[in-house]
Amino acid sequence: MSSITIDLNSIIKLNEAQFYELCQANPDVKFERNAEGELIIMSPTGGITGRYNADIITDLNIWNRQKQLGIVFDSSTGFKLPNGANRSPDAAWIPLKKWNQLSLKQQEKFVPLCPDFVIELRSSSDQLQALQEKMNEYKNNGTLLAWLINRQDKQVEIYRQGQPKEILNQPDALSGENILSDFVLNLESIW
Repeated sequence: MSSITIDLNSIIKLNEAQFYELCQANPDVKFERNAEGELIIMSPTGGITGRYNADIITDLNIWNRQKQLGIVFDSSTGFKLPNGANRSPDAAWIPLKKWNQLSLKQQEKFVPLCPDFVIELRSSSDQLQALQEKMNEYKNNGTLLAWLINRQDKQVEIYRQGQPKEILNQPDALSGENILSDFVLNLESIW
């Protein structure tokens, strides 16, 4: 999906409540906000990316329903990261304990924490460098494990806390490691 970044900071600096209201008043527009407060307008994905996103989220959710260890979120969910950015990964997961520590009000609005696990699936119009910066932002804000699935180059970039990025060439599957115990995402159909 392509995106447009708009800097309104010289005119208005939206606080968290205003940004939330902007998103609610424009439900057909997908907004993110970077740490500098710039608005990012995301376009809808195409059919191929949407299909693979659905497969990924389905596999993650089936695993989670069996394990009952956390909460799975789709790409419509906004997360308020510690650095002030509002992001919406293609798929995300947080442990049940973290979710249950949030008030009902916090659960209803943009989730005020960084997911433990995220997946981003690069679409044909996504700029790789922008996605890599986003993945590093997740990692720098507390994500323990993140996968950037790059269909165009048939690679997966794996981001882990305290480790350099790992690049895998056309892997058949990915392991949730110790973050998502026993979760395996089959990638054969994506390539």
